[in-house]
Amino acid sequence: MDNFLRQLLTGKDNETYDIGRFTWLVGTFAVIILAFYQVINGHVNIRELAESLGIISAAGGASVAMKYKSEPEGESK
Repeated sequence: MDNFLRQLLTGKDNETYDIGRFTWLVGTFAVIILAFYQVINGHVNIRELAESLGIISAAGGASVAMKYKSEPEGESK
């Protein structure tokens, strides 16, 4: 599990942690937790949930794609 999270939250070299990927993960969890809270209270708007997840996915993907060339390179094997 530790290796999975490391690969998920680091750049190309799998050593340098990336704040953009971390905030992307935290934002996604925040939306899911808030949606779960709304389900418990009995009123959830599926359209708003889908829009929120779509915005977070697009913004996170764009931020990682824009800075891809500036990430440190990994060791060549």
